[in-house]
Amino acid sequence: MLNTTIEISNYPLTEDYENQILDFIERVSSHSGIKVKVNATSTHITGEFGTVFTVLQQEIHSSYEKYGQMIFVIKVLKGALDLNYESK
Repeated sequence: MLNTTIEISNYPLTEDYENQILDFIERVSSHSGIKVKVNATSTHITGEFGTVFTVLQQEIHSSYEKYGQMIFVIKVLKGALDLNYESK
C-alpha cells in the first residue's frame, strides 16, 4: 500500500471565505480511511494514495459546484507524516 500526505490550502474568491473553508474541511474530515490535521494556513491529509485523492477529487468538485470559483494549492508527499493526527 502506498501512503501519501497532502498539504492543501483553499482560497475562496468571495467575502464569505471562512465558512467555505470550514465547510470543505468538515466534508473532507467526514471520510473514513484518512487522517486530517488542520493548521493555521493549510490542512494535512494522510492515508492510502488512492483514497486520499478520491476524497480530494470529490470534495474539490463539490466545492466548485456549491461555491463557484476558488483556488486550491496542493503539495504531495510520498509517505505518511506523523504529526499527531486525529483519526477520522
